[in-house]
Amino acid sequence: MDLNAIQVILVIVVAFLAGMEGVLDEWQFHQPLVACTLIGLVTGNLTLGIMLGGSLQMIALGWANIGAAIAPDTALAAVASAIILIKGGQGTKGIGTATGLAITLAVAGLFLTMLVRTISTAIVHIMDKYAEEGNWRMISVWQWIAVCLQGLRIAIPAGLLLAIPTETVRSALAAMPAWLSDGMTIGGGMVVAVGYAMVIDMMVSREVWPFLAIGFALAGDKDLTLIALGAIGLSMALMYLALEEKVSKGSGDVAAAGTGDPLGDIIDDY
Repeated sequence: MDLNAIQVILVIVVAFLAGMEGVLDEWQFHQPLVACTLIGLVTGNLTLGIMLGGSLQMIALGWANIGAAIAPDTALAAVASAIILIKGGQGTKGIGTATGLAITLAVAGLFLTMLVRTISTAIVHIMDKYAEEGNWRMISVWQWIAVCLQGLRIAIPAGLLLAIPTETVRSALAAMPAWLSDGMTIGGGMVVAVGYAMVIDMMVSREVWPFLAIGFALAGDKDLTLIALGAIGLSMALMYLALEEKVSKGSGDVAAAGTGDPLGDIIDDY
């Protein structure tokens, strides 16, 4: 679909906020579920944005910065794939392809991340100089410049994608052979499953396995609505809390069977 000037500006604003939140982590605009949903909202494709964001969020759950190793760029992946999906005009059929492209874009985004962080290192030395002079105003100014660079890291690529004619994007996606588009759809689905599996591996414990199995079985029933699944999940959570309280107040052998703090057990095991 062709976007009007207001929609283009709003998408760039969302991209800018997503880039800044990649380092601030305050409002979570960089999370795929948030970024894709907002882009879908401002472009009139809210449902598509939520569906793509949900798929990408399951992947991003398994990404984390560990030491000097930087995780793939979730902000660029979310923003760029959402723009491609909307401009491609394929509807829900294009979600698989967009998800596959997002993985490539996330890895490519690492180059921009390293570039901006290298520049930020020089900015830190500039701020050190002003700190020695006691110039707090200039320290604040350069801090804002560094944060804005993070926003431009996503906003500029988003603007370039928006500048590409819609027909060009559609032609490129249509020219993609079936084996490639189908492969990206399958691969994207597998990566989603792997991301979710990584999260389960971090959280799993003896106490929560039964609930995971029950949820997995219930999810296969297509007659259950989201409200019904939510009610079942809330009921199981209340039952779990009640059992936890009984175990924590138990005596002797009952209390020794568990710590009474399942969340603490998960953290300790991790």
